[in-house]
Amino acid sequence: MAKSIQPMYSGPIWKRMTYFALPIFFGSLFQQLYNTVDSLIVGNYLGSSALAAVSSSGSLIFLLIGFLGGIASGAGVVIARYFGADNIDAMRRAIHTTVAAGLVAGVLMTGIGMLTSPYILALMGTPDSVIPESTTYLTIYFSGSVGFILYNVFVGILQAVGDSRHPLYYLIASSVINLVLDLLFIGVLHTGVGGAALATVISQVASACFCFLQLTRTKEVYRLRPREIRFHRDALAQIIRIGLPSGVQNSIIAFANLVVQSNINAFGAMAMAGCGAYNIVEGFGFLPITSFTMALTTFISQNLGANQLERAKKGARFGIITTMVLAELVGVVIFLLAPYIISAFDSDPQVVQFGVAKAHVSTLFFFLLAFSHAMAAIFRGAGKALVPMFIMLAFWCIVRVSFLTIAIPLTHSIQVVYWVYPLTWSLSSVAFLIYYKASHWMPDPTA
Repeated sequence: MAKSIQPMYSGPIWKRMTYFALPIFFGSLFQQLYNTVDSLIVGNYLGSSALAAVSSSGSLIFLLIGFLGGIASGAGVVIARYFGADNIDAMRRAIHTTVAAGLVAGVLMTGIGMLTSPYILALMGTPDSVIPESTTYLTIYFSGSVGFILYNVFVGILQAVGDSRHPLYYLIASSVINLVLDLLFIGVLHTGVGGAALATVISQVASACFCFLQLTRTKEVYRLRPREIRFHRDALAQIIRIGLPSGVQNSIIAFANLVVQSNINAFGAMAMAGCGAYNIVEGFGFLPITSFTMALTTFISQNLGANQLERAKKGARFGIITTMVLAELVGVVIFLLAPYIISAFDSDPQVVQFGVAKAHVSTLFFFLLAFSHAMAAIFRGAGKALVPMFIMLAFWCIVRVSFLTIAIPLTHSIQVVYWVYPLTWSLSSVAFLIYYKASHWMPDPTA
């Protein structure tokens, strides 16, 4: 099979993984600009209340879309494994099944998101002053679910076969579209937070269209043929087996974050705005780490498909060390610059105080978060997606929620909310390390 894209199962490990991760990093950087541009423009044009509305919407968006994103990542593992094994027919069935699932999921998510957003915001304890704008933002955002989900599906397909460059190009274009429309809708037409949501929807649909054109016009073996989009039972079974635990894992994390957000909401709109601004900064800071973990999953999947077991082990060790070092360097930088960065979103002293306080608790523990993500990426690439799901369920959901439920009524301190993250990162890292050392997570080559 002729492959113009360099496969991950040959060549220097550091070079393959780094060159694959770099476009993902820059692509994720521009994707992160969606929410950042929204927040910067909303915070400076519309004020702290509107910024709180946009910020509080993030946890709910991830809850409803994170599950489907996990399924898409599972599909990527399946496609990468078939690609590495040179099983073209199975790979094509997996690709077209994944797109069919994305279309159905996008339609369902549009209805679910638009109908349930006001009720979930109320359950989260969102202040009454923020709910109207949050509802407007979410309703418009979820109207574009098909475009958002298909974009993630298309990117997952491209990355599974080793193409991380084209998603970068399309995200740059869509980010420019988002910036221009934000300034037009909010700064010129004065449409409020609804305009910010509409700009995001249009730019996401545009990026999905760019990816669709790339996949349907390529001459490679992974070409997408619209007339072949349908469900194939064998491919769907594989995608569900690996993707469902990943989707549940994302939902678990998102649910726990909703509980955390609810506790932050109880401290008022200034706390919501400050912590929301920090979350955006953290999202940027952690992009190099998430980029490497995504590369790690594809690397493990392709190498196991090609039966390169020893190479997969060496790549796993390289990925773990690299992500931890990067994470700690980023954490130190954010720790030092937090007052200046937070104030760029909202110069209100209370907002800055809340954001900086959260940064000074979390950032120096980034190496633990990176370790957990790297381990989850390795096990997911090896087809053992249940392992990270159960570990995240135990520590990032049950322990996190239980700790807050007990500690907040006793202390009435937002510092407790900040410290719950390093605590649960530490526990999950220990659990992952024990499993990594004690188990035979690599598949049996004779099976």
